[in-house]
Amino acid sequence: MGDSRGRWEGNTLVVDTTNFTDKGWIASHGAAGRMKGIPQSEALHVVERFMLVDADTISYEATIEDPNVYTRPWKVAFPLNRDQKYQMFEYACHEGNKAVENILRGVAPKRREPKKPRRRHQGESDQCQTCPSPKMRPGTTA
Repeated sequence: MGDSRGRWEGNTLVVDTTNFTDKGWIASHGAAGRMKGIPQSEALHVVERFMLVDADTISYEATIEDPNVYTRPWKVAFPLNRDQKYQMFEYACHEGNKAVENILRGVAPKRREPKKPRRRHQGESDQCQTCPSPKMRPGTTA
């Protein structure tokens, strides 16, 4: 993360970000569903430009400069297209949100009740329900 400052240059919103730490990453390959990253240094400087193309499209462009990591600045650009069906929800805790509970359920060790003592055989009964076959019942020979 860094410190961002925004300004208008005509019809373009320019966001200039500096003061990064060396603890972050420039994410890449997000479209493949897995995030890889390139380390960043404290010298990272990112300039983003948001330009309104039409009522349904914003052109996004970012220039990344970090002389401690890259040999020269590089750019990435793509359109941001409006999707009328897309809904954006507030990112906040709300009643009934099971996300944290479900995440913790998957990570936390499962608590188990103490094991019950195994039923022991009493005599040579053919009525034993614990053993899977008559050959394995106590008192029988294979």
